[in-house]
Amino acid sequence: MPTKSISQTFTIANDLTVNRIGYGAMRLTGKPGNFGRYPDWQAGEKLLQRAVELGVNFIDTAEAYGPGYNEEIIASALYPYKEGIAIATKGGINKPAPDNIKADGSPEFLRSGVEGSLKRLKLEQIHLYQLHRPDSKVPFAESIGALAELKKQGKIRHIGISNVNLEQIKEARDIVEIASVQNRFSITNREKENTLNYCSNNGIAFLPYGSLDAHPLKQGAPLANAEGTIGDIAAKYKVKPNQIALSWLLHRYPNVILIPGTTTIAHLEENIKAGEIQLTNNEVAALNTI
Repeated sequence: MPTKSISQTFTIANDLTVNRIGYGAMRLTGKPGNFGRYPDWQAGEKLLQRAVELGVNFIDTAEAYGPGYNEEIIASALYPYKEGIAIATKGGINKPAPDNIKADGSPEFLRSGVEGSLKRLKLEQIHLYQLHRPDSKVPFAESIGALAELKKQGKIRHIGISNVNLEQIKEARDIVEIASVQNRFSITNREKENTLNYCSNNGIAFLPYGSLDAHPLKQGAPLANAEGTIGDIAAKYKVKPNQIALSWLLHRYPNVILIPGTTTIAHLEENIKAGEIQLTNNEVAALNTI
């Protein structure tokens, strides 16, 4: 059972090389609805600083997280940024209240969002700016065109899109280079696998959110207590099933950059150690069938 070799880094748009285990910062916000300031701001700062100490150099956030406060805590913790740190944020959602979330892909709103994110993150250029969600009220091409213009102006280095289908990815690529796609995806939720495969075949980074899916496995057991294939492999390596689920993503799809979120340093360290697991080809094949 030969071990499947995996790369520890991925170069976004042949330009921005990052470690393949990043950090999704969304949970460093208030509750409910990821709304408001994170209640233990200092602990959030320490978590972000620890992530960087452990080698994380790709952090994913969004204007809608907070809104705004999530970007602010990243800058508060990490600015001035260590060389090589890449910050990815998202715009195109208007969120005035926890239960009031509306897509707004208008060029005016996107331009305002980019300016706000630059200010909150204390950046002169956003490394990766993603359209958070297509807006059914605005032609998709119009939203992407606005981001393309902001890239020409130097405010955005690379453009990504999120919560999209295959046709939308292709449409966006006809307008401007798309560096990344962020869709929900995990070992137990592969609904968007066609978009992931397309990205793999075209060298586009794929950022799976919900990579430690809260939904139960098909046999009814929560992922954290998985029985069967995941549990057996986890026992072999003396790790947790969640770590195997992350490791599988790294082995199965070479263009995946993980962005698991957490609010504890212990869980953060567990997630990062998933990158050290070297699965065999047979184990990957078995996990593919879940």
